[in-house]
Amino acid sequence: MHKPYLALPFLICLSACTANQVEVTQSDQTVVKYKTSQGYTDRFANLYKQPERYPYTCEQDCYPPTPLIECRENMEQCRYIGERPDINSPLGFNVKWLGHASFLLTMPDGQQVLVDPVSQQFDWPVDLGFKWTGGFYRTEPLWPADQELNKLTSVVYSHIHYDHFNKADIDTLGTEPTYYTPLGFADYFASGGYKINEMAWYASAQQDQLNIHFVPAHHFSSRIVVPYLTEDNDATLWGGWIFEYQGKTLFYAGDTGYSPHFKDIQQKYGDIDVCLLPIASYHHEEYGNWYRNVHLTPEDMLVAADDLNCQQVVPWGYGNMSWKMGDLTSHSALFRLLHVKQTLAPQRPIYVLNEGESVTF
Repeated sequence: MHKPYLALPFLICLSACTANQVEVTQSDQTVVKYKTSQGYTDRFANLYKQPERYPYTCEQDCYPPTPLIECRENMEQCRYIGERPDINSPLGFNVKWLGHASFLLTMPDGQQVLVDPVSQQFDWPVDLGFKWTGGFYRTEPLWPADQELNKLTSVVYSHIHYDHFNKADIDTLGTEPTYYTPLGFADYFASGGYKINEMAWYASAQQDQLNIHFVPAHHFSSRIVVPYLTEDNDATLWGGWIFEYQGKTLFYAGDTGYSPHFKDIQQKYGDIDVCLLPIASYHHEEYGNWYRNVHLTPEDMLVAADDLNCQQVVPWGYGNMSWKMGDLTSHSALFRLLHVKQTLAPQRPIYVLNEGESVTF
């Protein structure tokens, strides 16, 4: 018997269940390292082990007051008010910091790239659990305006952790941009006709005159609350991105600890013009050594900038819209950076942003 009421679900599925266009960029020239974990032989691994020692570590009085930051409370709800370095050689890259790890980048040819967008909290229902327990909940972050999203050409993800990848945002971002991701990501997209390019380390893709390179990071991946306990551990790759336009380069490191991979990147791509480098989530009373293994301290970031020979640096990860995972306060990492910067005296300019601000290099 004909049942016309079945037509509506069929039409909905016809539009929403369109197969994604998935391309995997991996060759003899790219790099991937595997390990055996929980019986799986295809889990991804970092290129290097955790350093036995770090080049420099601030041992005491690492968070002194500074007139360069105004706060409502002790290192909480703050705003940087210090001077910014002059930008003498314009490259054409515009960097807008949306908060935590999210950036909207405008390339010299006008292409707009959204990096690690997370519009609200963690994906449901994990966000609800964290809200109930009082942890890892943040002030509502910024989000690109409609006119900015209408110009979006690419979305890139560094890794699959909740604070860098939010499934709920994909519906909003739609099918017009191309999604560039690490290996293993496409399975986390719902069907809908999305263009996804999964990439191995040192793989490259071209979008008009923009070259997009996926490069190593020292981190891990999972979509669970507690790492290393379920079968999805390290099933997807992680890394950073280099955006190259007519020989000019902008590097987004993603979450990463310090390792020789920074020197490898410099040797392959040369000195980096603009580096977006993390400085947070390294502090923990009990598991501090593990946190530092997969996140940069501010002093580690300065050493990494030297390894990359960054011409200009934008730090990120702190802020009023961060989750404060592994941090003392919302801005403790920035206080520490300004302190160790005086000790290490880096020659390269460091451009400190408040959330929502932008700068053109």
